[in-house]
Amino acid sequence: MAAENLFNKVWKLHTVRELPTGQTQLFIGLHLIHEVTSPQAFQMMREMGLRVLFPKRTFATVDHIVPTDNQARPFSDALAEKMMQELEKNAKEFSINLFDVKNFRQGIVHIVGPELGLTQPGMTIACGDSHTSTHGAFGSIAFGIGTSQVRDVLATQCLAISKPKVRRININGALGKGVYAKDVILTIIRRLGVNGGIGFAYEYNGSAMSSMSMEERMTVCNMSIEGGATCGYVNPDEKTFAYIKGREFAPKLEDGSFEKALQYWKSIASDNDARYDEAVDLDASKIEPTVTWGINPGQAIGISEKIPAISSFPKDEQMTAQRALEHMGFKENEPIEGKKIDVAFLGSCTNSRISDLREAARIVDGKKVASHVRGIVVPGSQQVKKAAEKEGLDKIFISAGFAWRGAGCSMCLGMNTDKLKGDEICASSSNRNFIGRQGSPKGRTLLMSPAMVAAAAINGEVVDVRKARGC
Repeated sequence: MAAENLFNKVWKLHTVRELPTGQTQLFIGLHLIHEVTSPQAFQMMREMGLRVLFPKRTFATVDHIVPTDNQARPFSDALAEKMMQELEKNAKEFSINLFDVKNFRQGIVHIVGPELGLTQPGMTIACGDSHTSTHGAFGSIAFGIGTSQVRDVLATQCLAISKPKVRRININGALGKGVYAKDVILTIIRRLGVNGGIGFAYEYNGSAMSSMSMEERMTVCNMSIEGGATCGYVNPDEKTFAYIKGREFAPKLEDGSFEKALQYWKSIASDNDARYDEAVDLDASKIEPTVTWGINPGQAIGISEKIPAISSFPKDEQMTAQRALEHMGFKENEPIEGKKIDVAFLGSCTNSRISDLREAARIVDGKKVASHVRGIVVPGSQQVKKAAEKEGLDKIFISAGFAWRGAGCSMCLGMNTDKLKGDEICASSSNRNFIGRQGSPKGRTLLMSPAMVAAAAINGEVVDVRKARGC
């Protein structure tokens, strides 16, 4: 049998048939939905007289539009309340398991899937959200889909999709002090470009990836879409299996199903001599704390670097670079270090897990947020929130001057009450810095690791977390 990579193995196992269009009809093992992209899909189902084919394979949570400051019902935002009611109605009518704000399982969809054991190696996973690639950290193939595709998966448990090529990204070496998974993925996107992954699935490999925790791997896979990739994944290993073991929806030890699943999980990892369409190598030791300076995640630099000159870009990228400088109010060849911030946001499906909060709390412990900075901490799920409070992290953040919130997407996308005001600059642990992304058309977003956000909050400006005063 020919050697195969994980992507091709999982794709073949889930292929129903090849379609006349050249696409593959792919069976979806797990379907995750939330309150924003599902209402129209359910309405289309009703209009077509369809039912959900496998309701037990679909799980719903609320995250995008729910408030994080006050989650008492009815929500103060009428649109948020309406969307909440729609999801509740749809889940009940179509017999779908719903994690609402009264359920301790509620949280950001890409946080709760892994922490509940729903996300497992060798799966195909779909969700009406761009950052579904997060689940690839477990050796699954996970796609973000549109609303009409949400309808298709609900009705048929299948997705019509073109098969991408596979690019192996080898990240070898040890990360330096103050350098995190967020810096790794920002560096990858910077190097390969925001469109570099179009038509590809990314396999992240190498000693640096093997050394990462599961939560760090999730951060890397989460932003695969920001580099244009269809999905991103890491081969499952002993860390993967240990993380899954004992979780609520994971195969059970007592009935032998976990051991049976383990055999499959090990078998789908890429073979040692597997072939890839392309390969890229990165030296982890050369990565430094990284910050975006522009209006897409690829416009990033190391903290010691200066904002690049427009002339340094290819001609087809110079207009975007010019627009970025104009929007951000920055100049060519000036440092990103020392840029004053107005808001510090710790949260999002990229960086709101317990390890992210622990590291940020370590930075701010015993210090105070700068007087001109508005700091917000939003745990990714109710379980993360509970764990953080058990460790006393909430007290550290509150004492430092941060607002401690409930679980949700919050300021990552500004579809709720957490938004930037005017042209505020936000040091953010989220995944996108598009114009208007955080709720204000003039707002400016600097993406960075949670530790860098914490250091910026304390110092009131972008600083190198490795040498920041008091950090």
